[in-house]
Amino acid sequence: MCDTARRAAIPHLNLSDEINRDIVQSEVEGGVYLSDLPAGARLEVETANHTYRLTHTGRGRVLISGHPDYCPEPVEVVVLGSNWGGAAVKSCFIGRGMRLEFAHPRHEMVMTSTILEVRQLA
Repeated sequence: MCDTARRAAIPHLNLSDEINRDIVQSEVEGGVYLSDLPAGARLEVETANHTYRLTHTGRGRVLISGHPDYCPEPVEVVVLGSNWGGAAVKSCFIGRGMRLEFAHPRHEMVMTSTILEVRQLA
């Protein structure tokens, strides 16, 4: 899913001004493209409500933990990307100021609160 080379996120004429602003802002705020990480890379994602630990297992999949209900213990999920609270998703991207969206095997679609920080762990 996230195994293709990423392209620069640039505004597009067919998108609204609001979405184009969000795209540019996501590049300014920064974050991580899963396609840039090797399998085994570990991240800490701090949101407004929880701190998640992710281990990239490849192809857009991660082991995630950190939420008392959805993932108190590591569970493998598919990361769809990050969004701005609506339907538009920046694929395979975990970005500051956005919400992480992933497909959980038991809870279906999960969207986090706003991401405050993304750190790659040693």
